[in-house]
Amino acid sequence: MLCSRTHEEDQAMRPERRDMTVHPDLTNTEGRVAPVRSRKPVYLDMLPPCNAGCPAGENIQEWLRLIKAGEAEAAWRQLVRDNPFPAIHGRVCYHPCETACNRKDLDSAVSIHSVERYLGDLAITNGWQFPTPRRVSNRRVMVVGAGPSGLSAAYHLAKLGHHVEVFDAGDKPGGMMRYGIPEYRLPRDVLDAEIDRLRTLGVVFRQNAPIKDLLATQREGNFNAVFVAVGAHISKRVDIPSSDASRVVDAVSFLRDVASGERPVIGRKVAVYGGGNTAMDAARVAKRLGAEESVVVYRRTEQQMPAHEEEREGAETEGVKMNWLRTITSMDEADLTVEIMELDEHGKAVGTGRFEKLAADTVILALGQRADTDFLHAIPGMSFHDDVVDVDPTSLMTAVPGIFAGGDAVPSDRTVTIGVGHGKKAAKRIDAWLNTEEWVQPAKNPIVSLDQMNVWYFGDHERRQQVEADPEERTEGFGEVLAGLTDAEAEFEARRCLSCGNCFECDGCFGACPEDAVIKLGKGNRYRFDYELCTGCGTCYEQCPVHAIEMIQEGQR
Repeated sequence: MLCSRTHEEDQAMRPERRDMTVHPDLTNTEGRVAPVRSRKPVYLDMLPPCNAGCPAGENIQEWLRLIKAGEAEAAWRQLVRDNPFPAIHGRVCYHPCETACNRKDLDSAVSIHSVERYLGDLAITNGWQFPTPRRVSNRRVMVVGAGPSGLSAAYHLAKLGHHVEVFDAGDKPGGMMRYGIPEYRLPRDVLDAEIDRLRTLGVVFRQNAPIKDLLATQREGNFNAVFVAVGAHISKRVDIPSSDASRVVDAVSFLRDVASGERPVIGRKVAVYGGGNTAMDAARVAKRLGAEESVVVYRRTEQQMPAHEEEREGAETEGVKMNWLRTITSMDEADLTVEIMELDEHGKAVGTGRFEKLAADTVILALGQRADTDFLHAIPGMSFHDDVVDVDPTSLMTAVPGIFAGGDAVPSDRTVTIGVGHGKKAAKRIDAWLNTEEWVQPAKNPIVSLDQMNVWYFGDHERRQQVEADPEERTEGFGEVLAGLTDAEAEFEARRCLSCGNCFECDGCFGACPEDAVIKLGKGNRYRFDYELCTGCGTCYEQCPVHAIEMIQEGQR
């Protein structure tokens, strides 16, 4: 017989039950219901590594963003705030920005220099010009040298409203860009188009005007300041015993003659002595002048040569041969005698006492260059280190007040981009000096690294870059060896930019926030946090692809 109990009797016989989670009393306003926030998100701007790696100080990430937004002219104008020569740099810069690019560790670096060339060429085609300076001063600045550093300084000084005159020994401005870099790398119509824009800013060029007495010229021209940016046009030489000295030429003179339209007779077999970029240029030019054999003779190893890898690869692709660990000791009628070298325990190349013959009609010496700074030695107080001028590294001013120097004239690597960066830096310091102001270097944000980013957001995309012409065809003349990007390729490559460390309004934080604490401020204005709603959960931080959000302790700023 079953026993029946009422529900009340059954409940009374059971032990008391306690729920694990007590329901909150929503009528009690004295206690807090929401979690206590111990941290909160903040938006921040980090320094992308491409920007940090650019010697010219370009805001690369920003002009890539503008291309992605379909604003090519705005991208060009952003770029030329820092560098007036994008079509030149897109051809001759060794793009350290790409070496620094975070994307190289994901798939491959963004082809920044290809896109820079695209913008530069687009500006030339469309006739885009620099804006007229907003202010005009009565200060006069003298620039000595019309190479990349001098031209960059002239540009930035003119933008600041100063009257600028450039004195140069050459027939035309450009310095080593015109007389050192061959046309197959830098067409002269491109060079001229970018330099001509400086004239629209009012920059005055005085060609065939080498400076003999700097102080006298400064005084006669009533110049308030001087920027010395002479190039390294003097070749270093070494004595090679030879029965015919005419068969030994220096690379700088050789390249200058060719750039001026001459076609030197060099014979069928050419040996280039040296391992730098100038040596690669000379060897490749020799092939274009008809040399059947063009051989680089270098006393150290391939890994020790100073030439950039892409320059060496370009030379080898065109049939230039490399002869490592060799040094020239003498030259006879039809050949050279070279000593075989080896590396000692310190990695230094030393002679072995073993020799071999190398056929050569001409030897081109490419053993480095010196800056032509002799005209400065007569100035009291000026100090030097070998061929370069000592300057304050912060201001680029020499020991003589009002005389600044940069580019090849000061201790630094000798590249076009470094020279352009010096010119911009010097212009800012000269402007401050003219206005009796102290230059204060703006603080830089920390550099963002790839491990700080959420790369799941970005897929793999094959790199677009400039296409090389056929090696056999390109050595038949001085036509450009690389073809530029199309509109579609340039936009695609710009879209590969990861926008490292800076918000690009992907709406990820907006969509991920469970409390609706992220407020959109409209296109181009990004977002803000509503801290009345934010619980500090960190969802926005965890999903942000570019590390434009950081979590900080509550109470910090």
